[in-house]
Amino acid sequence: MEKLKPKYKRILIKLSGEALAGKQGHGLDEDVISRVVEEIKAIHDMGVEIALVIGGGNFWRGRQGKQMDRSTADHMGMLATVMNSLAMMDALEQRGIPTRVQTALIMTSVAEPFILRRTLRHFEKGRIVIIACGTGNPYCSTDTAAALRACEIQADVLLMAKNVNGIYDSDPKVNPKAVKFDHINYIDIVKKGIKAMDTTAASYCMENDIPSLAFALEDKDSLIKAVCGEKIGTLIDNK
Repeated sequence: MEKLKPKYKRILIKLSGEALAGKQGHGLDEDVISRVVEEIKAIHDMGVEIALVIGGGNFWRGRQGKQMDRSTADHMGMLATVMNSLAMMDALEQRGIPTRVQTALIMTSVAEPFILRRTLRHFEKGRIVIIACGTGNPYCSTDTAAALRACEIQADVLLMAKNVNGIYDSDPKVNPKAVKFDHINYIDIVKKGIKAMDTTAASYCMENDIPSLAFALEDKDSLIKAVCGEKIGTLIDNK
């Protein structure tokens, strides 16, 4: 079998919390996590440096707390990302992959604080780094956090593994005639107000010229295909 060759040296993978819930729609689906871990291990074995940002929507989304102070609701969402990150760390380490969880909020009993130089050192040591708690600030999505961290670590690409197989001109769950983009540039994401990618996240990537790829996590070997440059999902860049 021909050895797979990665297109990118350093990547940041944004995993949707909902995608980790699988068909049950809430909590964690161990089968989904096991499959994702196998793909991440294959990518790690290629020598790719990997950072992960995981959403928390399978446990809590800030907008759920309609009667709650927005900052409080968003901080609860940040804690949900920690639960997902610890679960992913445990699953990766059971497969023999050294992993560290770093958090934007200080909680040293369970994880390291996010310090960029420490993250880069982990890469040098062959470790995967999972960055939790978003940016540490309310009113920011985990998409924005993923884009910010991708800029900070100077990732070659931001891989957005979601529960939809790309970016559409409207919500495909609502509009069966929605048209999928194979390619779109960041300025159009911002101008057209396309909701599949947070406009703040798009602006970060646009200004720092980091391409993104949005695709469905449930598709077989989607992470491996993305890293190897196969044509899947929707490519977003400045071209």
